[in-house]
Amino acid sequence: MLSLQIEFEQGRRALIVRLKGELDHHTADVVKARMEEAIAKEHTHHLILSLKDLSFMDSSGLGVILGRYKQITNKGGKMVVCDVSPAVYRLFELSGMFKIVSIQDNERNAMSSLEVAL
Repeated sequence: MLSLQIEFEQGRRALIVRLKGELDHHTADVVKARMEEAIAKEHTHHLILSLKDLSFMDSSGLGVILGRYKQITNKGGKMVVCDVSPAVYRLFELSGMFKIVSIQDNERNAMSSLEVAL
């Protein structure tokens, strides 16, 4: 049983991915594969990653996020991360992830930042 749940919601131009649970070396490969597939399959231009219910993430999680960032920017899109918990925020800070990925407080702000109407 995976300690992580993934929920996808396709908006007009943005794919919203909500992660719930723990993103670590046990779940990273599955998350990577499911997200890659969703980005490739849907006509996804932008990606919003909601981490509101993500209780834990390690460096393999950072790798997954960075990889999807490259996948989406290679298509000319943008990626926004939102609802980051203090623990995950700290990991992002230490890794320099904020220099790469844009961050917003919530999904609505993330959508606005992409200039995509809800």
